[in-house]
Amino acid sequence: MGIVTTELISFTLIALNLGFSKGFALTWLRSWSIAYLIVIPAILLVGPRLQAQVDRVVR
Repeated sequence: MGIVTTELISFTLIALNLGFSKGFALTWLRSWSIAYLIVIPAILLVGPRLQAQVDRVVR
C-alpha cells in the first residue's frame, strides 16, 4: 500500500509542478524513493500507536 500511495502522490506532484519535461522520470523516481523511505518507517512507528488510540475511542 505504501508503494502505490507514494508512487501516485509523487508522480502527481512532480507532474503538476514540473510538467513532463526532460528528466521527468529520473526526478520522479528520486522523489518516489525518498518518499517511500520516509513513509515505511512512519507506517511502522505511527500505525500501531494510532490504531491503539482508535481502538480506545471506539470501545
